[in-house]
This record gives sequence, C-alpha cells and structure tokens, in this order.
Amino acid sequence: MIRLGQFLKFANLVETGGRARELIAAGDVDVNGETETRRGRQLHPGDIVTVRSGDQQVTETVDLSGEIDVPW
Repeated sequence: MIRLGQFLKFANLVETGGRARELIAAGDVDVNGETETRRGRQLHPGDIVTVRSGDQQVTETVDLSGEIDVPW
C-alpha cells in the first residue's frame, strides 16, 4: 500500500509534495470516482486515481509492482 500524496509523486502526477497537498485540499483528486481530501489516504493496487488541474485530467491505476524511488 502507498499513501495518496506519495502516490501522486511516485506516478509523476505532481512534482512536489506541496503541489500534491494543494490539489488534494482543493478537491481536485478523486480515488475510485470519489473526491478525496485526505493526503494520507491509503491506496491499494487497482485503485484508480484521477487528478484535475485546470482543463486537464489524468487518470492512473495504482500499480506498485515497479521499483519505488520516491524518498519517503
């Protein structure tokens, strides 16, 4: 499992933890189709994360089979 803020960095959806915190707090992140405002939300393989920023939207499925090189 991985926390939402960490996953956003791991999946290269944001450049910094601060940006992840901003998007999550603004309600611009969905997990499995529901808005998530908790940065510490625990994600599991198969969860679907959607990030909205401006007029763009990116969706990623949680897959932790690769090597994680994000410094926790």
